[in-house]
Amino acid sequence: MTTERSGQSLPSPVKSHGSRGAEGFRVGVNYWPARTAMRWWTDFDAVEVADDLARIAGAGLDSIRIFLTWEDFQPTPDTVSTGMLDKLITVADLTADVGLRLMPTLFTGHMSGVNWIPDWALGSLASGPRFRVVSAGSVSRRDVRSWFDDSEIAAAQGRLARSSAEALAGHPALWAWDLGNENSNCVIPTGRTAGLSWLDRMTGAIREADPSVAVTIGLHMEDLEEDRKLGPAEAATVCDFLTMHGYPIYAPWAAGPTDEHLLGFLTAVTSWLGNGADVLFSEFGLPTSIESSHRDGESMLVDEQTAADYTDRALRGLRLAGATGAMLWCANDYIPAIWNDPPLDEATHERSFGLWRSDGSPKPSVDVVAAHRGLEVLAALTDRPWIDIEPREFYTGRRSHLPRLYQQYRVGLALTPSDD
Repeated sequence: MTTERSGQSLPSPVKSHGSRGAEGFRVGVNYWPARTAMRWWTDFDAVEVADDLARIAGAGLDSIRIFLTWEDFQPTPDTVSTGMLDKLITVADLTADVGLRLMPTLFTGHMSGVNWIPDWALGSLASGPRFRVVSAGSVSRRDVRSWFDDSEIAAAQGRLARSSAEALAGHPALWAWDLGNENSNCVIPTGRTAGLSWLDRMTGAIREADPSVAVTIGLHMEDLEEDRKLGPAEAATVCDFLTMHGYPIYAPWAAGPTDEHLLGFLTAVTSWLGNGADVLFSEFGLPTSIESSHRDGESMLVDEQTAADYTDRALRGLRLAGATGAMLWCANDYIPAIWNDPPLDEATHERSFGLWRSDGSPKPSVDVVAAHRGLEVLAALTDRPWIDIEPREFYTGRRSHLPRLYQQYRVGLALTPSDD
């Protein structure tokens, strides 16, 4: 059996597994420390991490997603830092100590509006890239060499994937590996063959070191809106489950910044295009202000109670859509001392996505998220009467089909009886 994709035949997806918690709907959080943000690994404090993880587990969450900053873990193409791998093992040990499960994300890569790339993986000078590139602590004007099409970069990434998987093989905290955070915001494959080959190589490197671990890749809404050559259909051929990221503040066709229905819709579309694969919604959230109204220049911010109400509705909507779980963006607000550093200097809304304020005090959303842990997934992903086209037709006009299908999805929800 094959999957049709834009006139090409793809292998059938592997059997989905690994994204659902042992007791039902999984609820987790993406993690950076409040004090360091993306400079975590070079300014590592195990006591700080232990305190954060205890706070997360104490709030009733079950899992964390972390990010391996690429240049820290792989200073040269031929070298994987044993010091960083030791820190990774420490994080895994601390995660196990408090009963959480761990999803490390490789090749980071894109994060909070900046592409963090090793110097050796950069190419020539670029003119007007969409996202700033930061390398060796400074903003660079060079472009990013494509790991999908550059054999040297792909070989280096395979080395990092294998070494990292070997370091955590069999660890009781390890849940799954993520092959990158929104990779298409860094580079896009020149074609589907290149994307599939890279996926096969990276999953193979991990499974060679740890055959039992699940593998996924961090897809995001723009992978549905545009043909970026590696979307749900491609990922489902090798990944054990799919993930999706989505934010109504970034979707002009959503019904406002607190439109929780968008997330369930993206879940259902991802599974549909991924031939029915399980979907974990591994990123969603809202940046908050302590004030009751938006401040000038920060129109993305909402007050903390509005964010909590949105989070509650979003989690229920994800369960209704059949998502196996969800992970909030993110654990912590960042301390003001690092607001002048990338990415927080320009992406000011990224300062305050946390479930906890930078001083460790909880926002109202903390009490909301734990209430959904372990609850029943309310609907099968195959129940999609609002989809009136085949995937092939969707790919020919995705920019128009997504908003249209979304309106039909919302109409269908209005006709669905309430089921708590």
